Amino acid sequence: MQAVEISAFGAPEVLRLAQRPMPVVGAGEVLIRVRASGVNRPDVLQRSGAYPPPPGSSDLPGLEVAGVIESGDADAMAAAGLAVGDRVCALVAGGGYAEYCVAPVGQCLPVPAGFDDVQAASLPETFFTVWSNVFDRARLQPGETLLIQGGTSGIGVTAIQLAKALGARVIATAGSDEKCAACLALGADHAINYKTQDFSAVARELTDGKGVDVVLDMVAGSYVAREVECLAEDGRLVIIAVQGGVKAEFNAGLVLRRRLAITGSTLRPRPVAFKAAIAASLREKVWPLLEQGRVKPVIHSVFEASNAAQAHVLMETNQHIGKIVLTWA
Repeated sequence: MQAVEISAFGAPEVLRLAQRPMPVVGAGEVLIRVRASGVNRPDVLQRSGAYPPPPGSSDLPGLEVAGVIESGDADAMAAAGLAVGDRVCALVAGGGYAEYCVAPVGQCLPVPAGFDDVQAASLPETFFTVWSNVFDRARLQPGETLLIQGGTSGIGVTAIQLAKALGARVIATAGSDEKCAACLALGADHAINYKTQDFSAVARELTDGKGVDVVLDMVAGSYVAREVECLAEDGRLVIIAVQGGVKAEFNAGLVLRRRLAITGSTLRPRPVAFKAAIAASLREKVWPLLEQGRVKPVIHSVFEASNAAQAHVLMETNQHIGKIVLTWA
């Protein structure tokens, strides 16, 4: 089969199309003929040598795919209501940049009605991540206020729409007026240009001094101190990436007085059972929103898989709004 491999750690041009053996299906797994593969920030980190795949996972990049089930564990498929020939999208720990990919049955979801393969491939990584962190870990409730750092990223556009659909108030940050407008068009109640405004001060103003209930942070570093300052009593800060650095200094006194919780997670190394539980929640609570059009995929660009390097160049410019997807002939 054809696959996009990392020939050496480095710049986007180290990605190259290569021939690889077909992956072998194990117990509890399916083989998917891949029609489209989502591109995500962890793929860029893996390519640069900063984010190795978990032990036992494919060395190929790619954490989400959409396609058709070719074969698999018959009993596991039957238990999940799946069959050979079904269109699915799946979260995987690696190997998504390939014509064929193995995925645990529990991490597969049916392609939402009316969705094409590109739209379906854009869903798993961001929807699993947002659900797990914003709704499971940070326990965002209807009527609460969520601050999203990076509202036009793949994670951001998903978090804006899900939070609004489930009854929360949303404040998003972005790095340009154009991106702020995109956040508002997606449903955010307010958007803050972090390059020209102090997001912490503006968030406090927008909440009449109360502060926000939950912050979804992909930056960390120096942002943590300002996020602690703009959290309401019993507020929750959930860190899911460290693009601004791993070290932070903040006012611990505010954490005590306001009873704040600072948490974080990475999804890729978690066990299949954990991810399968997220998939079950998504199918029950989020897939109907997608099929009703209340939450929509946001696709910025589509590249043929042979042009994966160009997709990574775009990802690293941070100019995209929404998802970048690769397609396979």
